[in-house]
This record gives sequence, structure tokens and C-alpha cells, in this order.
Amino acid sequence: MNNMFCFQCEQTAGGKGCVKAGVCGKTPDVANAQDELTGALVGLARAMEGRGHVRKEASQKADELLMQGLFATITNVNFDEARIRELTALVREEKEKLGEAEDLAPEELWSGDPDQVSFRSTLLLGIRGMAAYAWHAYVLGKEDPEVTAFFYKGLRAIGGSARPVPEWLDLLMECGEINLKCMALLDAANTSAFGQPVPVKVSTIIEKGPFIIVSGHDLHDLQQLLIQTEGKGVNVYTHGEMLPAHAYPELKKYPHLKGNFGTAWQNQQKELDGVPGAVLFTTNCLMPPKPSYAGRVFTTAVVGYPGLVHIPGKNGGKDFSPVINKALELGGWAEERRLTGINGGTVLTTGFGHHAVLGVADQVVAAVKSGAIKHFFLVGGCDGARTGRNYYTEFVQKAPADTVILTLACGKYRFNDLDLGEINGLPRLMDMGQCNDAYSAIRVATALADAFGCAVNDLPLTLVLSWYEQKAVAILLTLLSLGIKNIFLGPTLPAFISQNLWDLLVEKFALRQITRPEEDLKMILG
Repeated sequence: MNNMFCFQCEQTAGGKGCVKAGVCGKTPDVANAQDELTGALVGLARAMEGRGHVRKEASQKADELLMQGLFATITNVNFDEARIRELTALVREEKEKLGEAEDLAPEELWSGDPDQVSFRSTLLLGIRGMAAYAWHAYVLGKEDPEVTAFFYKGLRAIGGSARPVPEWLDLLMECGEINLKCMALLDAANTSAFGQPVPVKVSTIIEKGPFIIVSGHDLHDLQQLLIQTEGKGVNVYTHGEMLPAHAYPELKKYPHLKGNFGTAWQNQQKELDGVPGAVLFTTNCLMPPKPSYAGRVFTTAVVGYPGLVHIPGKNGGKDFSPVINKALELGGWAEERRLTGINGGTVLTTGFGHHAVLGVADQVVAAVKSGAIKHFFLVGGCDGARTGRNYYTEFVQKAPADTVILTLACGKYRFNDLDLGEINGLPRLMDMGQCNDAYSAIRVATALADAFGCAVNDLPLTLVLSWYEQKAVAILLTLLSLGIKNIFLGPTLPAFISQNLWDLLVEKFALRQITRPEEDLKMILG
């Protein structure tokens, strides 16, 4: 008998599924509570069917719970069974207001014909990832009825009967199309609130004195913390996917936003141990904290872990004084600490969003036409601990000097401290931002295709992606919905994608699994 079942992340046990306990640290009780929450969300979607999804008070509350519920089930977000069950109760309460509808039984999520389970799971994981982006936009006052309506449609399909393969494929492509709208929505929310990102160099030196490390993705939480720490002698450092925050004018204007701490999320248990500073997790990826530093870690939004202090939202704001007071109590280091990236570098560059890159589009086009730039690689995605992810470091190091490396998401920590030099004044390594900033990469690719009068697939551009959790699934579906082919994916294939579904994607989109850097480069560059 299995205690649980989960195969949604890249590190799932044996490449097949976690059945005793989650590799991420999730207990069977938490995993089963998350499945029950998912079933309740399907029930809410069923109750909303036929209501036209108009903006009324009742449906607005349902929308919020739907986004929060999907977000809370993403890998490394919420490990707190009590809070998950509390959220499930709220979802059911809202469902009852809308009318009678049955929840989906948890065992129905992962059982049945393997191909049906694969399509159903891929859709579910895609909308989970999209919900994270939608929630970040929502807290900044941006929403799109078309995006929200698809959450309900997708959940009803997940809880529905078996479908022919063409219908499932259409749903997956629609999910990708809607996720593009969602990423555009979040881009508009971030840039309207914080300005257009500009290229900036970020130090990895930690100054002496009290400090707070902020991890996750939520820029609104970071802004509130920066406002509340002004004049208090507490410095703030980004971690993981918060690194691109330094590029936004309305955030970088705070002089106590000093630099970046550490590398990618999977190294946090080692890097946070013994650190005399407070740590705030705004979203994933939280790993179970060691007892030696758990008392210094705080969570907010949908993030949760038993025993950690949680900072709730109230009337649109948050009181981060417990985090600030802990930082002051700990006092920080007596002398500055010079930290490095995984390759020994001490300076990271970010801020090459679509606005910045398209601002020098003429230079880029001229460099391609002159032959100075022979090829573009988008090397990015999620990082993780599984053996084989050094592939991405080696790929970037071995890419010829006449190629440009675009990157985004936490996968960049494999190589973002390398100095790759320049081509005609353009840096060879351009960090486009967080995982949701895949929208920037798409904007740049389509603009270059327009400039050269060709399709994106005809550009000297290859996508070499790493995946770990559900936002990567949403982005992959978006790329496929745009018809982009010959994407290299690794380090392993998703356990939730059946052989038949994989064969279909290979046939239709020429998806490829990574092999060795030198072999893949030879194939790409011919």
C-alpha cells in the first residue's frame, strides 16, 4: 500500500513517483491533504459551471481561493497540513454558496489509463504553475477574466471523463496560450509598479551588521519589506529567484537593498546554516529548514512549514516587524563576508528584460548580419540537486565565443557568475529575470523574427531548458503552443508524461532530451 503518490517534480523518487514520502520533504499527510485540496478545487470549478464567471463578490472570493489553492500545491511551497486543510475548508465553504457540486475524489487524480492520467496531470501541473503567476499579478491589482476562467475550465476537464487524444492536446495548447496572456499580465503588473528593469551588476558581498535574506518571487512583498526597514539599520539581500529585483528602478532605489545572498534554492540548507540573519520566504522554493536555523526563517503568502512564524496579509498589507526584529536581535556578521557563485565569481548581472534588449535591437541585428553573432542560446529554467545539472554549466562554457547566452529563472545559478565577455559591446550572457520572465524571451524572439522577416523557428536560436517544478510545465506548454520546435529539455524527462504523450510531442514539436554538451552543440551548430 502506498502512503502517498506524487510525481510532479523532476526529483521524484526513482523517476517514477514518491510513494512513501516526498523527496522534497513533504510528508504523506501533507501530500494527501494537497490531493484533497485539489479535489475540492475541482468541486468549486464544477459549482461555477454555467455561471458565466461574472465579477460578483461571491465569484471574486472563489477566484482568490482557486489561485491560492493551486499555488499552495506547487512543489516546495506549503508543508503545513493544518493550513492546507484550513484552505480546503474555505474552498468547500465557497463552493456551497454557489450550489451543490461533488469534489473529485483524491484517488481519481492519479489512477486510470496511463495516457489519460498523463494528459490530465500535465494539464493540472500547468495550471498550478500559471496560478502562481496569476496570484503575483493579482496582489498588484492586475487580473484577466480570460485567465481566471481557464482555471475553472481546466479543473473541470481534470475532473471529467476520458477524452480523445486530440481533445487533450487542444486543452494543453490552450493552457499554453492562456499562460502567455498570464505572463504578459504579470509583466504589466511588475513594470507598472516597479518600472522597466535595467541591466545592473549585483554584489555577492554581505556587509557587516543586521540583515534579512528574501527568497521566492514576490516583488510586492520585497517592496513592503524595504519600506518597513528604511532607517532601521537593516540591510536586505535577495536570494534565488529574487535576484532580478535589483533591476527594477522602484526597488533598486532603496540603498539598503544591498546585493544577493547564496546560489540556487537547493543549496539553502547548507548556505543558511549558521547565518546570523533573518530569512523570509515569499514563495517557493522552501526546503525543510534544519533545527539549527529554523528559528530565523519566516514565511508569508501561501508558503508554510510547521513551527515557522508566518506573516499574514491584512487589508492589502503585511507587518514584517517580526522579521525585522529578529534581524536586529541576531545582529549579522561583525565583518563583511565575500560570498561567491558556484564557479567562484562575486558579481552577478541581471536586468536584460525585453525592454532592455529590444532597446539595443539594432545592435543585435547588425551583429548577426555581420557574422559577429552566429547563434543565440536560451539556457535557463529551474535548478535542482539531481546529478547531471552540471550539463548546463558545461554547455555555457563550451558554447563558441561568437554565440550569446540568454538565461532566466534559477537555472542561471549554474553559470551566472561566469565572465563570458562581450560581442561588439553586447554582453554574451544576459539574465532576463525570473521564470515568469520567459515572456521577455518570447517578446525578444518574436521581435528578432520580425526584424529578419522569418519565423521564430528559422532564427539562429535554440532553447536548452532545465525543469524542476510546475511553473516550468506552464512555460513549456506556452512555447509549444507558439509552435516552437527543437527544444532541448532535461536533465530527465517528466515522470507524469507517458511514453505515448512524449512520442506525440516529439513527432509534433521535435522535442529532444539533452545528451552531452559537446554532442548537443555539434548537432545544433552543425
